[in-house]
Amino acid sequence: MTNRLAEAKSLYLRKHAENPIDWWSWCDEALATARVQNKPIFLSIGYSSCHWCTVMEGEAFSDLAIADYMNANFLPIKVDREERPDIDSIYMQALQMMSGQGGWPLNVFLSPEDLVPFYAGTYFPVDQRYGRPGFLQVLQALRRYYDTEKQDLQQRKALIIESLLTSAVLQDATTNEIEDRELLRQGWETSTGIITPNQTGNSFPMIPYAELALRGTRFNFESRYDGEQVCTQRGLDLALGGIYDHVGGGFHRYTVDPTWTVPHFEKMLYDNGQIVEYLAGLWSAGIQEPAFERAIAGTIEWLKREMTAPEGYFYASQDADSFTEPTAVEPKEGAFYVWSYSELQQLLTPEELTELQQQFTVSSNGNFEGKNVLQRRHVGQLSATLETALSKLFTVRYGASPESLETFPPARNNQEAKTANWPGRIPSVTDTKMIVAWNSLMISGLARAAGVLGQPPYLKLAAQAANFILDNQFVDGRFHRLNYQGEPTVLAQSEDYAFFIKALLDLQAANPEHKQWLEKAIAIQDEFNEFLWSVELGGYYNASSDSSQNLIVRERSYADNATASANGIAIANLVRLALLTDNLHYLDLAELGLKAFRSVMHRAPQACPSLFTALDWYRNSTLIRSTTEQLNSLVPKFLPSAVFAVVSDLPEGSVGLVCQGLKCLTPAESVDQLLQQVQESQNRGVGSRE
Repeated sequence: MTNRLAEAKSLYLRKHAENPIDWWSWCDEALATARVQNKPIFLSIGYSSCHWCTVMEGEAFSDLAIADYMNANFLPIKVDREERPDIDSIYMQALQMMSGQGGWPLNVFLSPEDLVPFYAGTYFPVDQRYGRPGFLQVLQALRRYYDTEKQDLQQRKALIIESLLTSAVLQDATTNEIEDRELLRQGWETSTGIITPNQTGNSFPMIPYAELALRGTRFNFESRYDGEQVCTQRGLDLALGGIYDHVGGGFHRYTVDPTWTVPHFEKMLYDNGQIVEYLAGLWSAGIQEPAFERAIAGTIEWLKREMTAPEGYFYASQDADSFTEPTAVEPKEGAFYVWSYSELQQLLTPEELTELQQQFTVSSNGNFEGKNVLQRRHVGQLSATLETALSKLFTVRYGASPESLETFPPARNNQEAKTANWPGRIPSVTDTKMIVAWNSLMISGLARAAGVLGQPPYLKLAAQAANFILDNQFVDGRFHRLNYQGEPTVLAQSEDYAFFIKALLDLQAANPEHKQWLEKAIAIQDEFNEFLWSVELGGYYNASSDSSQNLIVRERSYADNATASANGIAIANLVRLALLTDNLHYLDLAELGLKAFRSVMHRAPQACPSLFTALDWYRNSTLIRSTTEQLNSLVPKFLPSAVFAVVSDLPEGSVGLVCQGLKCLTPAESVDQLLQQVQESQNRGVGSRE
């Protein structure tokens, strides 16, 4: 028997449809019912490819004793964080305040009358283990606390809501501010230090930090870090490491070790878009390692084959786990991706296996539960022998050769995965929803790779996705975040606006003569300003004024996580729009946005690299006006704070015009002079006082 979630569009919510827990989705009716029945709300937040979310669904949320107690004493609500990042952000911050750590599943207990949390945690086992209490005991203790400790409950909630409100408002910037160029140096130094290789813990891509570190290499700051070396190493770790799928393409979420060897195997669209853009950035900066180009090409082949809908948009993610056989009860982590030594011996010739062992981390004992995750040992071009060997492994995994397999249909749920007649291995489940923000990150990556590597097909793929969003994500004149099989839903949030505007500007940058992308960006920016700009505080709220009624605070996110903060990207967009339109209102908003978050940048530079990227745009923004032919020759170059405008009326004898901020330089009479002006303009905000 199923519960209310059986009718949900979200794959994550539907995964809980057969739980004995009487789940609600987040809606007015659920919140009102909790108030009428005086039941504390159990709010559980996760996402479809989250491993420990899946574990808890199969354990605690499927336990009859837990369900009986939950249904009688709490109002249980399930939220897909990919649908509602605004809700997730608030309660994740509450968890971090209470416990000093975060993660998913995010399980929070709220008072029904005001939705303020009073307890929070992540994974709860059915029975006490891993140093964690059993979930039924947690529920019983919290219901007893809610009923009998009213005074303590109110005091606890008061502290939490005060902290949330204080965080949402932010402190004013101090009067003794450091100058922009010193602030930018501190931000760059911090981010470069964060991505410097270490010897402990998990390894995450952390692209917002790597992006700031890379763009800051042009400043030649005095530092204990060699910025170019650090940025190159991050690219090598990604392109050579086990985090990259060397057989099928695409990047996994992170590795569970500091050596970039064994991944947590889910593949997220947002990671892949950002990594493609970063590797293309390295290439444009002159760090042209063949492994970078191979990883970009392989990722885009994976995107076309497995993650692109017939309508042109990109799917959201693929699970870490997959079934080893149709009769298996539970999927197994990494099963689609790893190789036993005996398999390799059987599939490859002795020569191929010998070279694979020389170039990859392959052994008889394996490096992951007795099997092998492929990680490259050396840089450079792979030999024809190795490419043939990897092609054989591809054929076993997918049931067809790379050359013959153009598309690979998604397994949309566990039932499809187990019952479809797959010609190779059983694939992981793919979450096929379209998320505007994540599609936008991939569009940006494709546009940059197309421009840098001279690959028009990449640009065509990006344009298809952008046009799908433009044609399908507006309902009654309002921009929407999600699309489920042709149906748009959920009003767009700040990251959707910011990332999509950036994507449109990136498409224009890759092909400067196509001005329609700029026109669309301007229109969407107008809506963004109308519904999400904070007139009182500066910066953008996470959600629009007409979709925030049930939120206990309106946040303006500034912290970068797996993706850049919406405000960091949005402020940089405003500077770009100001340059391209000559509309100084955009520049005024950018200045107000940077002022709103300046205290955070000064106090916690480790939290907000994208705001420093925005500051770089503000200080060093450069507009290059020239002919289509001349600008196309500049597209592949490393010009991180430059925009291009095609003009036909250049001064006589000039090849281009460089404008910086509110002034233009002497018309350049040669390509060399133009490049020199551009390079000097890109560095003016950190070199000397203006």
